[in-house]
Amino acid sequence: MTIRLVLVTHASTSATQDARFPADESLDARGAGLAADASGALRRMDQVFRGPEARCAETAAALGLPASASASASAALADLDLGAWRGRTLADLESERPAELLSWLTDPDSAPHGGESLGALTERVSAWLDALPPGPSRIAAVTHPAVVRAAVLRVIGAPLTCFWRLDTGPLTQTWLSHHGGRWQLRETGHPLVRSASDGLGL
Repeated sequence: MTIRLVLVTHASTSATQDARFPADESLDARGAGLAADASGALRRMDQVFRGPEARCAETAAALGLPASASASASAALADLDLGAWRGRTLADLESERPAELLSWLTDPDSAPHGGESLGALTERVSAWLDALPPGPSRIAAVTHPAVVRAAVLRVIGAPLTCFWRLDTGPLTQTWLSHHGGRWQLRETGHPLVRSASDGLGL
């Protein structure tokens, strides 16, 4: 039996456009419009999950996915917890905390912001993948670029040092499948609508 899972990154927010680490912003006008344009792009889903943040809930609703039930919000699909760095820009950190920023970008177990390390993120995303009930089923999950990167690295068995080499912009879809006891990567990084992936996906 096969599980087909599509991971969808939320649409853009003001933090996306400003290259800031996000807090819990709503979608910006452009992101909301593009998500609405993509309504109905994902059909015949047996289950829908989303991250608990406002930007995931708004994206799921705009896409026409049935994510209104509270049970669809999963803490395992929450964004990487960036602690004290929420709302800050890379430029801020480069000038104020360069050593901490370098540590975070090069060491997957580093969490100088007081939040979550990349290693911890990958562990919770892996646990969520492993806990999905066996197929056959089609599942959609609206989540964050960091969660998608962690899932892809887990599936292909790549080291966490490759985390920053994956480009995952707003409103992109990544398809995974599970069959015969293992996950496979089918395709990644394709926008749901043209130009939706413009901008930085932090």
